Amino acid sequence: MSDHSLNETKAELKSAFDNMIDMFQQARDAIDTPELFPVPTTDRNLAEGYRYVLGFMLNGIERALGDPLYPRFRRAIQPMNRSTIDNADAVYLTTEIDGNHSYWLRGKALDSRHWQGKDPASGKTAPQYVIFELSSAYAGDSGGLAEMRPGGRINTSTLDSDKIKVDAEGYFEILIAPEKPADYQGNFMLSKRESRGTEFIGRFLTCRELFHDWENQDLLDLEILRIGAEKEPRPALDSQGAIAIMDQVGKVAKNHVHFWNAFNTITLETYGKVEGGINSGDPDAAPFMPTNDMNPPNALGIATGGGQSTNIYSGGVYLLDDNEALIIESTVPVKPSFMGFHLSNLWGESLDFESYQSSLNAQQMESEDGRNFRWVVCHKDPGIHNWVDTTGLAHGYLTIRWTYPEQPPREQWPTLQVTKVAVEEIDELFPQATRVNPQQRQENILMRHKHVQRRYREY
Repeated sequence: MSDHSLNETKAELKSAFDNMIDMFQQARDAIDTPELFPVPTTDRNLAEGYRYVLGFMLNGIERALGDPLYPRFRRAIQPMNRSTIDNADAVYLTTEIDGNHSYWLRGKALDSRHWQGKDPASGKTAPQYVIFELSSAYAGDSGGLAEMRPGGRINTSTLDSDKIKVDAEGYFEILIAPEKPADYQGNFMLSKRESRGTEFIGRFLTCRELFHDWENQDLLDLEILRIGAEKEPRPALDSQGAIAIMDQVGKVAKNHVHFWNAFNTITLETYGKVEGGINSGDPDAAPFMPTNDMNPPNALGIATGGGQSTNIYSGGVYLLDDNEALIIESTVPVKPSFMGFHLSNLWGESLDFESYQSSLNAQQMESEDGRNFRWVVCHKDPGIHNWVDTTGLAHGYLTIRWTYPEQPPREQWPTLQVTKVAVEEIDELFPQATRVNPQQRQENILMRHKHVQRRYREY
């Protein structure tokens, strides 16, 4: 290469880097620019807003360095980049693939008998519930809400732990391919599918591992390989490839911050009814995310922001002072595979669930009959078992997820009631609740620290 060509390459690479930095700045602007729908301004909200932007920068770097022909699972959400009102009981894994090709996904689970409704042995077990979903697009990539138009993206296939065939040692394998071989009887996910006259290619494979028993349930071991990759070495990186990486890093950071700010404000109507919101067409309806209340249980999915396809969701917003609490009550006629209640800040980051009891799932809760559940949300510890800690954040999201591999009839869906009360009323409203002393709280927090380290280990 001549000196002139090298100088051109240097200039192109520097320009790509500068453009990436400019897109980082545009992502940062969403923290405090009114037109970009930022969270209400407080010291904590600003600080967490910068962390939120840094998280999408990290996500952009990890995604851009991936290769769909040589995929590797990575954590899409982790303590450093929580977002999208994430599930505090979940590990979110993802990798890019090219659905025109075929792949083997292989894994090993610890004792997974509970996936088939059986009692596991004592000791370490597989996650409570696992689901693989292959989607044609990554929610938020465009940066605009128009991507949510009906038919814009689909899951080409899903496969969950209710259906995964696992051998006696816990091993399983899943063939991912554009077409199922005629004689193949094993676990399979379709990577290319037609819907409404349009062909969709699976591009983003996600795996959610959901945990009930934080002391004993542990991660899957997973690997994924494109069939034929062992015969085709990956080409070395060149300057055009580096430019493409920097462009993608910047776009992911900018577009996702802009998209999720707009999604939370407009689509979810977090701060009140607005044009374009889910309930904007009904003048008598409350905002989709009502304040100090929760919307009726509803089924969401990839078309509505990337929700898990087997979940029934309910959400709302809390806004409490030091002397106020919310009592959330749910009756669950049909036992779900997973149930969890979680708090998030208004950027959509789950609250710190390691140092605080800011989430409680079905197994962690006290329930008299396993069908009726009651959570208490407030800022200060009321000394009862089912307290969910706001971590001192006055204004944030409330979310419940119920997971059903086979959705029950709507008349058997969970019901929900939210009541605002004075903190001093809690003891009277929970006369039979187990009282928890400070030492017991500390022991519980220590368990959380240990579980979160194990869940997000990187070695």
